[in-house]
Amino acid sequence: AAATGAASPADKERFICIYPAYLNNKKTIAEGRRIPIDKAVENPTSTEIQDVCAAVGFNVLLEKNKMYPREWNRDVQYRGRVRIQLKQDDGNPCLPQFPTRKSVMLYAAETIPKLKTRTQKMGGSDQSLQQGEGGKKGKGKKKK
Repeated sequence: AAATGAASPADKERFICIYPAYLNNKKTIAEGRRIPIDKAVENPTSTEIQDVCAAVGFNVLLEKNKMYPREWNRDVQYRGRVRIQLKQDDGNPCLPQFPTRKSVMLYAAETIPKLKTRTQKMGGSDQSLQQGEGGKKGKGKKKK
C-alpha cells in the first residue's frame, strides 16, 4: 500500500539507486564517483545505465527528472537516476552474479563503453561495427 513516490523501507532495500555520477571518470570521489577511476566511464547517462542493466535481466526503473544532489550541472544529459531491483522479497539477489550494488555499478561501467551508441560515436575503435553504418554519416556533410 505504498503511495507512488514513497516506497516502504523494504522496497528501498531491494531497489538501489544508481546515479550516472557514480560511474563517471570525469568526477572525483568528492563529486560522487563510487568506483575506481580506471573502471569508470566518461560521462555515462542514466539511459545507458538503464540499457545495460535491463539487458542483463534486472528490473530497472528510470527516473528521468531526478538529479544527483552533488551535480551542479543541470543539463539534461546529467539528469536521471536508475533504480534497480537488487534483491527479491526474501532478500536473495535477483541475479546471483550481482550480490552487491557495487557489483552492479562495476558491471554497468564495464559494459557501457561497449554499447553500440558508444562504439559508433567514438569512431574507429571497432571497425566491424562501423561498416553497416558507414553510408549514413557522409550524407549530411556533403550538402555544405
